[in-house]
Amino acid sequence: MTTEKAAFGAGCFWGVEETFRKLKGVTSTTVGYAGGTKEHPTYEDVCSDETGHAEVVQVEFDPSQVSYRELLDVFWSNHNPTTLNRQGPDVGRQYRSVIFYHSPEQKATADKSKIDMGDRFHRPIVTQIEPARKFWRAEEYHQRYLEKRGQSHCAI
Repeated sequence: MTTEKAAFGAGCFWGVEETFRKLKGVTSTTVGYAGGTKEHPTYEDVCSDETGHAEVVQVEFDPSQVSYRELLDVFWSNHNPTTLNRQGPDVGRQYRSVIFYHSPEQKATADKSKIDMGDRFHRPIVTQIEPARKFWRAEEYHQRYLEKRGQSHCAI
């Protein structure tokens, strides 16, 4: 089986991870930090809003079972891509809407999906589409956070 990676920031990574983890074809999910400048950031560093990192979920998937476009559809459906640096009560750059692509094909698919989603929302989409850089795994207590607590989503 050949797998690919995808990375998405859509607010607090706990609920985002749980959503992707349950999809058929997703072989693993890992929460962490991407898009910032500090090496080996901690949760506290990222929450300071000084490192430039976003809370993200790295998804490993089998493209023969779930396409990258299908992952993007889940991404768009499970957060508000029109709010800058905010999802619900969570505010800061670490909660921004962002897609980190791992190949030119992923970039093209992400760009097209963003355009396609334009009519669905009543405000401009602010989601950033950036090349995947270094992904920093979050602390162990963040991994599968909701599953460990018997929850399926974050309560707002």
